[in-house]
Amino acid sequence: MSEPRDLEDLPYARHLSAPEGPLAPGEDYDVVLFENSDFTGTRGGSARFTESAFTGVAFGDCQLRRSRFNDVWIAGSQLIDTDLAGTQWLDVEIVTSVLAGTALYDSTLNRVSFFGCKLVGANFRNATLRGVTFVNCTLRDVDFADATLTDVTFPGSTITSLYFDNAKADNVDLREASEVDIHSGYDSLKGVTISDAQLLALAPAFAHALGVTIAD
Repeated sequence: MSEPRDLEDLPYARHLSAPEGPLAPGEDYDVVLFENSDFTGTRGGSARFTESAFTGVAFGDCQLRRSRFNDVWIAGSQLIDTDLAGTQWLDVEIVTSVLAGTALYDSTLNRVSFFGCKLVGANFRNATLRGVTFVNCTLRDVDFADATLTDVTFPGSTITSLYFDNAKADNVDLREASEVDIHSGYDSLKGVTISDAQLLALAPAFAHALGVTIAD
């Protein structure tokens, strides 16, 4: 998917209805529209969201550990210090949203697309990402240490201070990223494709990581 969808483009859009109550642990939310809601401080772990949409939602200091998101659309939302550890994501679209200090470690993301999102200090440690795309996103201090990434792309995205320590990559493509800066984990870049220009820009850091001295 190269372009994000609007709410009305979702195949289940006309079936969406407002939630009957606040987020609660272990609840099922099927074909629900969460709109302009503030879930700050909410504890809703192990909840299940199916064919549901979130727009203009604030998840400040929200705990949704081990929840499941299946065919979900999230747009214009704030996930600040949100605990999403151990969550499962399948066929999810996240549009123009902010993920800052978001805990996604030990999570599984399959066919997830981020469009125009800002990810700052997001923690994907030990997560599994398959078929994940970051389109025109800003990633700063994002942590992929010990993560497994397969078929992951970053078209048009700006990547600064990326942590890749002990990550496992298979068909991870950084060539279309507008900027790439890796803080650590150069020895784990097997399976990552970069462009010639990116190689030149990263060469000093590669040399430093390998203990190579460059001198004329």
